[in-house]
Amino acid sequence: MYMYIGQGTVLETEDVIGIFDLDITSQSHITRAFLSSAEKKGAVVNASEDIPRSFLLSCEDGSEKVYLCQPSTATLLRRAENGI
Repeated sequence: MYMYIGQGTVLETEDVIGIFDLDITSQSHITRAFLSSAEKKGAVVNASEDIPRSFLLSCEDGSEKVYLCQPSTATLLRRAENGI
């Protein structure tokens, strides 16, 4: 199945490792370091028109990517479950 995450970006649900709330997880220095490292590696994709509220971690063809997106984690979970 596929899920739409914004800005014309569609992911295969089987590639999604996790869906995270950016406000909550960014309070941790470990998450901030992870996101900073991913950005330096060029593995961050901004799929948000506005300030991102969540991020997804995916593994596509053996490489990890982080997608910043506008929908809430609840909306993304619903889309993943329903294939929207």
